[in-house]
Amino acid sequence: MSALTRFTNGIPPLTILATFALGGAGGLLAAWLGLPLAMLLGSMTAVTLASALGPRIGGHALAVPQKWRYVLVPIVGTAIGASFPPDFASQARHWWLTMAALLLFIPTAHALGYLLFGRLGGLNRPTAYFAAMPGGFIESLDMGEKAGADMPMLIMLQLLRLILCIVLIPIAFSLIEGHAVGSASGLAAGAGHAALTAWDAAVLTLIAVSGWFIASRLNFPAAVLSGPLLMSGLAHALGLTAAVPPGWMVLVTQWVMGTSLGVRLTGFTRGEAGLALRLSLAHIGLMLGIALGIALLASGPVGEPVSAVVLAFAPGGVTEMSLVALSLHLSAVYVTLHHLARIVLAVLVARIGQRWVGL
Repeated sequence: MSALTRFTNGIPPLTILATFALGGAGGLLAAWLGLPLAMLLGSMTAVTLASALGPRIGGHALAVPQKWRYVLVPIVGTAIGASFPPDFASQARHWWLTMAALLLFIPTAHALGYLLFGRLGGLNRPTAYFAAMPGGFIESLDMGEKAGADMPMLIMLQLLRLILCIVLIPIAFSLIEGHAVGSASGLAAGAGHAALTAWDAAVLTLIAVSGWFIASRLNFPAAVLSGPLLMSGLAHALGLTAAVPPGWMVLVTQWVMGTSLGVRLTGFTRGEAGLALRLSLAHIGLMLGIALGIALLASGPVGEPVSAVVLAFAPGGVTEMSLVALSLHLSAVYVTLHHLARIVLAVLVARIGQRWVGL
């Protein structure tokens, strides 16, 4: 296998270019329309809709190498790490309440999802159980496959959990805030920070690479994000740099991530997709309803707005929810730390609960 084939995962370069071009066009159109998180949602929507039409470019359906997006996720981690407030320690002391609430939220959301998918959706036990995991996308698929789950349906339900949160939450916040969020709001990651010099660029690159490497070695959850985040927070606290990744890099990350997600929503029958969509909407609605209740009760004691607490409990991808937090000028550190804890707890609860449901 040639180096080019390994780099592109065997996808023709023309297909990759065309897919990213389509995603970029969708992102720019969404930004022009003033939609929330435009580069992410616009590129994902454009590629998903185009894929459904079945075009073939270079003899291949629309596709991009999924591993490429992991190269860009550390940018988000580095940007979040730079947003650690000077009084982080004093703020974090108040966060124990919502961290503790995750101990109730995770098993409750999982149990409700299991009942919903099994009794109302008619799915078999392994599929219903692992589709209900409110975190740990890769882990849910791995455990589900070993337990005999219906993998196409499990993949669809877990993807929809991520994607519907990415779509619905920014739209809901836009309606509440009265203006667009995300790339459409003119997000500039570097606003209020020092200009990016060659030294800063070198330090930020070292932060991203070393943080990812160390976190992977230590088996951190979402190592590609959490490692650069923690390393960035440390580097900024020590005064090694005061800069953050430029805003255009965050937008490029949204574009690549949205396009990568868009090509994964293909290969399902209309009936499967319709059932998965209905079940996912019901499950996410339940989880967000619980999250809102927690937020209304706990936002005062933890010193964070209701929107930040809801976002911290939203069952979306940690990177995507962190991007939303950045764009809303909420505490991305608060949101991200809760999502990292959510992933760990979701996997732990799923492993413990397997014996209770006979898997």
